[in-house]
Amino acid sequence: MELFPAIPLAEWQDTKATLHRFCQVVGKIRLAAGVRRNHWWNVPFHLTGRGLTTRPMGQADSNLIFAIDFDFIGHQLIVTTADGQAVSFPLHGQSVASFYRGVLWALGALGVRVNMDIPRPYDLPDSGRPFAEDTEHAAYDPARVTRYWQVLSQVNLVLEEFAAGYSGKVSPVHHFWHTFDIACTRFSERQVDQPPAVDPVTREAYSREVISSGFWFGDDAFGEPAFYSYTAPEPEGLDSEPLLPEAAQWIAQRGNHLAVLRYDDARSEPDPRAAVLAFYESAYQAGARHAGWDIAGLACPGGITDPQLSART
Repeated sequence: MELFPAIPLAEWQDTKATLHRFCQVVGKIRLAAGVRRNHWWNVPFHLTGRGLTTRPMGQADSNLIFAIDFDFIGHQLIVTTADGQAVSFPLHGQSVASFYRGVLWALGALGVRVNMDIPRPYDLPDSGRPFAEDTEHAAYDPARVTRYWQVLSQVNLVLEEFAAGYSGKVSPVHHFWHTFDIACTRFSERQVDQPPAVDPVTREAYSREVISSGFWFGDDAFGEPAFYSYTAPEPEGLDSEPLLPEAAQWIAQRGNHLAVLRYDDARSEPDPRAAVLAFYESAYQAGARHAGWDIAGLACPGGITDPQLSART
């Protein structure tokens, strides 16, 4: 299929809003049932050959080990347990409220015990409305959802390729259900002392210096899909650094600067994959230089750290 097919936000905005909340329902279960990891690595979803997965959840105790998968080819939600049981129901034709009821029914039918602490959206305009009461969001265009997953799959592989070039601590490439973006993050060893007033989500996410690279599908604040990168804490002078390709730019956001390459600009490049990799690398180099990271010492060309093999290649 075409690399980076068109996916303008306006053509699937209603479907995206519904799907985002579907993902938050399952994400809240993931948060409640998983083992906590540093920087919230336990929270995001991972890609499969047909959609998204929570990966196995639960603990090795008397409760069942289970996983929840979105199938964006057959357009189903599938809940499976380690003893071979499975329950599924269709994604099309659901409101957020009916989807939420369906998830609880599936878990109950399989005997899975989960306590969702806050059953309502996180950091969305309707964050005060429980999932069980949201009949407003009920749009689901299967073709657009499949396209979303196809784009996500392509970006996932580009991010995997970029992540391989760093030998320090780096996150998995993962899809965040709260912000609906896909990203990987490189870390330095330097700790960051967050102000006491900072919320606990931010405190854990940014307890170390990071340079994060990712992609999102557009939202009310930025109405088109785009690749992005940021350095946190932001070093002085970062936004003066050049970016590749020429269409990439720094934009001001929440008092800091975000490197942005619009999706349609990447699509128009002669080699879109190479353009996106060049963008991520230029933004990383800019952040790492200004923050004083050991760029040469942390480099991992071709994903190889073995010095003998590196010398031969």
